[in-house]
Amino acid sequence: MLPSPEQVKSYIANGIECLHLEVEGDGQHFFATIVSADFEGLRLVQRHQKVYAALGDRMKSEIHALSFKALTPEEHAAGK
Repeated sequence: MLPSPEQVKSYIANGIECLHLEVEGDGQHFFATIVSADFEGLRLVQRHQKVYAALGDRMKSEIHALSFKALTPEEHAAGK
């Protein structure tokens, strides 16, 4: 069974403390905007690793494709 955007959102939220989290998708392809203070001081690749860690094996089995923006609260407020 394909995951819903709400399920993907809960997977991310269970692994990262998010101040803002939006997930859109069709069951196979998803786009997320993730805003977390946990991203402060991290390079882009480290932010991505943190998100993939939160999703775990679901990226291999349930989620076909995920694009996302991983922003700090300051970056989000600046409209990045």
